[in-house]
Amino acid sequence: MSVPPDFSILDITGKFIMNKTLSDPRTDTILQLQGVGWFKRKVIAVGTVTLFIKHYKDDVGVEHIDIDQTITGGIPGTREERTLWWKERESEDSIFGAVIGKSRRVKVDELDIPFLQENWTEDTRDAGVVQSYVESNTPKSGTTWIANQTWGMEEINGERRYVRHVKFTGPKGEDIEARLIYDYIGPL
Repeated sequence: MSVPPDFSILDITGKFIMNKTLSDPRTDTILQLQGVGWFKRKVIAVGTVTLFIKHYKDDVGVEHIDIDQTITGGIPGTREERTLWWKERESEDSIFGAVIGKSRRVKVDELDIPFLQENWTEDTRDAGVVQSYVESNTPKSGTTWIANQTWGMEEINGERRYVRHVKFTGPKGEDIEARLIYDYIGPL
């Protein structure tokens, strides 16, 4: 389902489910390379991933994106608290383990990876995409990977959609570029 006409990357507050038909099918490969076990990957594959996103600015004008994620089928959800100020923060994720991440709003022409720049709507390009850079905390997790993402709006099959571009680098240098496309299911 498309986002409302006035929905933009400046406020992505809402409820979304990943559209598995439109999204890249290599998400299982990415999860495997991140060290997610077979059982969890299978539950994720058959379950519904729902994002509850709250996007806001704090008292000093810094953007925050808090995401509560649920997965049907018995996998505990995760909570992501992102501050768009490009400072590293360590966290422990129930699916991905120990990670280090940072996020920001950035103009697409400032990015050096073409895949992260492509296909955004004009209003997303004007406002800047949200960039999320997360890597494994190798000393704590025992694995090495990088997930460099950009988030914004794209026109998919004539519908305006919330989309994430993922440039994933695996432990042996595996290089996967994947688009994750979401259905808007309503306001919070």
